[in-house]
Amino acid sequence: MANPSTPPVIGLLGAGQLGRMLVEAASPLDVQIALLDAANAPAKQINSNPLNITGSFKDPAKIRELAASSSVLTVEIEHIDTKVLEEIDAEGVQITGPDGAATTKKVAIHPSWRTLRLVQDKFDQKEYLSSQGIPVADQISIKTDSAAIMESSLKEASDKFGFPWMLKSRKDSYDGRGNLKISGPADFEVAVKDFGSLSCYAERWVPFECELAVMVVRTEDAEGNTKRVIPFPVVETIHEDNVCSKVFYPPRNVAPEVAQRAREVGSSVVAKLWGRGVFAVEMFVSSKGDVLVNEIAPRPHNSGHLSIEAVPYMSQFKAQLTAILDEPFPEELEASVDSSIMINILGGLRPDSHLELVQKAKSMFSRKISVYPHLYGKESKPGRKIGHITLTGSCSIAELESYAQPLIAIADSMRKERNEASAEGLRPQQAQAAPQQVASRPKGKPLVLVTMGSDSDLKVLKAGIDILKKFDCPYELDITSAHRTPDKMSQVAKDAASRGIKVIITAAGGAAALPGMVSSHTSLPVIGVPVQATHMQGWDSLLSIVSMPRGIPTATVAINNSTNAALLAIRILGSFMPEYYDKMVEYQLGMEKEVLKKAEKLKELDADAYLAQM
Repeated sequence: MANPSTPPVIGLLGAGQLGRMLVEAASPLDVQIALLDAANAPAKQINSNPLNITGSFKDPAKIRELAASSSVLTVEIEHIDTKVLEEIDAEGVQITGPDGAATTKKVAIHPSWRTLRLVQDKFDQKEYLSSQGIPVADQISIKTDSAAIMESSLKEASDKFGFPWMLKSRKDSYDGRGNLKISGPADFEVAVKDFGSLSCYAERWVPFECELAVMVVRTEDAEGNTKRVIPFPVVETIHEDNVCSKVFYPPRNVAPEVAQRAREVGSSVVAKLWGRGVFAVEMFVSSKGDVLVNEIAPRPHNSGHLSIEAVPYMSQFKAQLTAILDEPFPEELEASVDSSIMINILGGLRPDSHLELVQKAKSMFSRKISVYPHLYGKESKPGRKIGHITLTGSCSIAELESYAQPLIAIADSMRKERNEASAEGLRPQQAQAAPQQVASRPKGKPLVLVTMGSDSDLKVLKAGIDILKKFDCPYELDITSAHRTPDKMSQVAKDAASRGIKVIITAAGGAAALPGMVSSHTSLPVIGVPVQATHMQGWDSLLSIVSMPRGIPTATVAINNSTNAALLAIRILGSFMPEYYDKMVEYQLGMEKEVLKKAEKLKELDADAYLAQM
């Protein structure tokens, strides 16, 4: 247990929405949280601790700096350099005392770097769980040394599992990204093309009835032995567009014995891990009622957000603090309400799309049902998690779901608008690879280079990429920061023409130097896409790109309008490649026909009837 005379300082790697809610739970307990992340990260907006550090939570030097002022380190995200955490755990960190003398300070790390390292590789994670008797889907490793070797490995997986089966990336896959359904040999070509450079594995296809999740607390003694494993109530999770959209407690249409089995499986998983804290265990339930573990998150999790109001005496965030500080826990964790629903607020097509959903939540009052909106202080972007709404009730889950329908309807409408815009290639949408399919690029030597200053710009470029695919235009993607990788950026721009590139599309936010710098290193046409960053609604980016000096022409489209950037690239290609000219003519005729069709329909209907059908 922490020394009561010395207020604990928890060093948190990452300061997003999970960190923000951890800070909110820590405040009434007088627990200090020192944060390592970007300057205006969501948790930092409400936590002005002088021990906060600005920088990357993947930077070993910054991690050591945070450890030097902390009693214990914990994480908001599992993608951390576990090597530096292992070194800190074994050797401590060097600190300088008031007298200038250097000493070594021991710093606890929870969860353990062993757990973080294990869950970072999904194949190793499930191999370990299987060895411990935990039910998981069958899997085998896929060899990717060459295209021929990989195709042979894919055939081996097909012989073992039959069709369909799932091809998955071992690392850095989440929310459905990095997954490909293999329905037959015809999918091998896409698999080799899109997964050939990755470390991946094959998993037997699991047809499931629903998805369940359980948050589990693990405590341990000074030697690292498990003391207690305490599960929260099991919840049902709903995923749409590969992102969790809703969570239900208790699970709907799930037999009590199946929910109890899931709770036991989740507890057995966490008992086999290392370190204190809260862990999420996500599971599939088959049509036979079998429970299979899908994956683990070694931290608070989206599926546990409703615990803030549904288990108010020990939310998942308070549980995280209590566990890692080794403080007293209740005998069991049960909900204080009969039912609860969590609805994720996912950014809409427009920056203000979510406001209707939030205002509706604020206007709902009932004696039996409470509604709690949570916003994370994040800029709204299509599909981005920017908040959630929790409902709790002294009623059945069916009654609560009925009461929540106005909120669910608005959230569904926002999702429909995002998806329709993405399908039509009209607006930017967060890049998401479907779990069942990864779309392949047009074949051939790349004609268009699409590059960006940061991978965060990819969600803006997604609409333009869709346009290039629509026109069957081969393209290449790259990240070439003008400030962080200037040498690479210069070389990529200089080499583009010799590699057959005809047009370059560049996206950048803030100072937005990338388009102009690329243009100064090439004689190819360059199209700049201003990205709306944190400040000034993207005007800083737009003005930076459009204000290039004479002699360095750089075409500039509207803020976030990668659609027009791609269409302009097609027009440039069409000036000397007839096939693209013809496709552009066909595209424009299609737009004309669509508008004329809508005009005729409007003539037939009055305004109210037309709007009702939209």
